[in-house]
Amino acid sequence: MPVGLVLSIIATDRPGLVQSLAETVADYGGNWIDSSMSRLGGEFAGIVLVEIPESSVEALEAALAALGETGIAVTSRRSDGTAAPKGYAAVLELTGGDHPGIVRDISAALAKHGISIDDLETKVFTGSMSGEKLFSARARIVIPDDLSADVLRDDLEDIAQDVMVEIKLKEAG
Repeated sequence: MPVGLVLSIIATDRPGLVQSLAETVADYGGNWIDSSMSRLGGEFAGIVLVEIPESSVEALEAALAALGETGIAVTSRRSDGTAAPKGYAAVLELTGGDHPGIVRDISAALAKHGISIDDLETKVFTGSMSGEKLFSARARIVIPDDLSADVLRDDLEDIAQDVMVEIKLKEAG
C-alpha cells in the first residue's frame, strides 16, 4: 500500500531543482501527486505530495536528505490522510496599502470562525498610479456549514476598515 509523503523544499533558485527532486522521487518508485512551488526572494520554495511504496520510504528519505549536499533542503512528513474540513468553499481576496499585521489580523478572524485556509497566495507590489507598496492576498477557504457567508463578510469588513484593505468574499461555485 502506498504511503503519502508531504515534502517541503527550499534552495537557492537555479535551473534543475525540480528535475533533481523529481528524479529522486521517481528513482524510489514514487509518484508525484500534487505540488505548489514558487520563487520567493531569490529562494525556491515548494511543497509536494508524493505517494511511494512503504518499502521505499526510508531509502527515499535518505536520498532526499542527501540532496542537502547540493544545496536543496528537503523535509518530509507522512500524510495521515485526514479528511478535508467540512463546509463550503469560498474565495477571499483583499488589497490595500502594505503594512505589518494584515495576514495576522485576517487569519485570526478566520480562525475565530473555525475557517480552514486551503490555499493562500500573497504578494507586495508597487501601485501603478501612486508608486506606493500595495499588498494583495487571495485565499481559498472552507467555511463551516453553520456559518453564514454574510456574517463572515460583515466581520471581515469591520477588520478591513481597521487594517485599511478592501476585502471581497465570494462563495465558490
